[in-house]
Amino acid sequence: MTPTPADRPGALRPGAQPFSRAGTRAEAGPGDDTGPVHRSRPVPPLPPLAARAPEPAADATAEVPAVVPDETTEVPAVVPDDAVPVDELPETEKPVKQPGRAGRDLGAAIGVGAGLGALILATLFIWRPSFLGVIIAAMLVAVVELTRALKAGGFRAPLVPLLVGVLAMLSLAWSRGPTGLITGFLLTVLAVLLWRLADGPAGYLRDASAGVLVALYVPLLAGFAVLLLEADDGVARVLVFIGTVVCSDVGGYAAGVLFGKHPMAPSISPKKSWEGFAGSVAACVLVGVLVFTLTFHVAWWGGVLFGVALAASATLGDLAESLIKRDLGIKDMGNLLPGHGGIMDRLDSLLPSAAVAYLLLSVLAPV
Repeated sequence: MTPTPADRPGALRPGAQPFSRAGTRAEAGPGDDTGPVHRSRPVPPLPPLAARAPEPAADATAEVPAVVPDETTEVPAVVPDDAVPVDELPETEKPVKQPGRAGRDLGAAIGVGAGLGALILATLFIWRPSFLGVIIAAMLVAVVELTRALKAGGFRAPLVPLLVGVLAMLSLAWSRGPTGLITGFLLTVLAVLLWRLADGPAGYLRDASAGVLVALYVPLLAGFAVLLLEADDGVARVLVFIGTVVCSDVGGYAAGVLFGKHPMAPSISPKKSWEGFAGSVAACVLVGVLVFTLTFHVAWWGGVLFGVALAASATLGDLAESLIKRDLGIKDMGNLLPGHGGIMDRLDSLLPSAAVAYLLLSVLAPV
């Protein structure tokens, strides 16, 4: 007898309810508790959805916020146990003191400037010819500095005739006035041209031109300061000339540091600004008006003209020397004066201003 599907082992009878996968009998109606029980392998319960959800992968493109340290928090410096105090380091290993915003050591510059001012005042008021000695000594050093700087750039200006020319021009300016100064300059130029002949034709024009430039730039312009000194009121004239140039430097420095935003000649002197030049003009005009009305007893507008002219000549002299140093690839003409550089770095504003001051005072306040 062939069994029917209902009689096969494990087959459900008609109307019976299946069992659950966990092996327990499913709920059925009354009378349906017969038949074999079908069991399967128990299945472990699934974890909750939140517990088995995978964590999101880190986005490589996500921006990680930077940790910005608090500027007010002082980070202690880590000093090695074998550190050597700065005072005991060799001079070549000591840290270099950084200059101020204006590009110079302000403390050293003020100290040297005060010392030079005291020397000028002492020689002017004690014995006027001693100030002539100060001018001669300064011009001799300046000629050496300038010729060395030119030599570094490939210009061999004859040094010996230039040094002799300094003595000749300034001495003749003191004893013979403007005629003696011009005569001394012409003799110096002739001596430079003849002296250079001994080195042959190679580079003659270049070296001779450099020598003439030195003679014109240093002793000839300094001769006008000697002409100011030889007048009857020479002390007052020299003080007005030097004092106005100093006020130009101080006024320009202060205004440039505080308000300087628009460069005057960035390719020549990046730190010089139009705001600084305005400060120079204001300081020079103030000094000029006071001196012209109280000392020379002339019209106030003469002081305004004098102040503006000297502010312009001092600024142009500073730019001219900066242009020469840029061309030669040097920072300073020398290192004799701490905070200033060399003698030429202090004479750059004074030398052209001496000629301008002499010409204006001869017209506006004649002796």
